[in-house]
Amino acid sequence: MMKKLLLLLSVVGVMSANVVVNSATKTKGDSPLCKLFQEKAIAYKKTMRHDDYAKVTLASYEKRAKLFCSKGK
Repeated sequence: MMKKLLLLLSVVGVMSANVVVNSATKTKGDSPLCKLFQEKAIAYKKTMRHDDYAKVTLASYEKRAKLFCSKGK
């Protein structure tokens, strides 16, 4: 019985340490949405028209990229 309890405590300890390490190593560019909106903004900037609607669309992509990239901190 004591061996099972020690085994359980050690497994729980290793699992909780793994969670702490994973959350500490997460960097700001890890979000898939961050990468998506960064790529959309870059691609859109290359081919965009030069009217007000296009400028608003580009600003929206850049705003969302900034939002999702800062959430990973």
